[in-house]
Amino acid sequence: MKKLLLAFIFNILFIGQVMAESEKKQNLENTVYIELKDGRVVIEMIPELAPKHVERIKELVRQEFYDGVVFHRVIDGFMAQTGDPTGTGTGGSGQNIEAEFSQFPHIRSMVSMARAMDPNSADSQFFIVLEDSNHLDGQYTIWGKVIEGMEFVDNIKKGDSNRNGTVSNPDKIITMRIAADVSENQPKAASK
Repeated sequence: MKKLLLAFIFNILFIGQVMAESEKKQNLENTVYIELKDGRVVIEMIPELAPKHVERIKELVRQEFYDGVVFHRVIDGFMAQTGDPTGTGTGGSGQNIEAEFSQFPHIRSMVSMARAMDPNSADSQFFIVLEDSNHLDGQYTIWGKVIEGMEFVDNIKKGDSNRNGTVSNPDKIITMRIAADVSENQPKAASK
């Protein structure tokens, strides 16, 4: 009886550990690391809110599409925009994503897709909200939230307010990776 009870307890603990590992892997699959000049920014993706956008972002990240891409438009007190490989604000990956708008608020630290006038024109460009911007709610697709490193986002070089936030000699994404693909032994970018 004692052996049976011990075996039962062991199985419960083992199943719990397997489930915890599975949940951790799932969380890492929906976590993005962006290395900036000042340190690592961690974004928790929200697939329940924007499944098509999260899937496309993962594809682009795994292609190393965002590595070296600049923050071409940064407006102090509003947002920091990146994701255009040309650095002009007019480029993208060439694949538009159908809008997945929600009433989720564009508050500080949210990550949302940039787009042109057409609601279904989001491609690879996205922005990180620096200050609450509720006027964007329901008009842009939110796909994530910065959960660590917002201080590094705040340090991104700001653009010229007379030129709609266009940045001269802009800061860039050093690397952007899905956490599940990163070795725990891989060093973080240097922090100040």
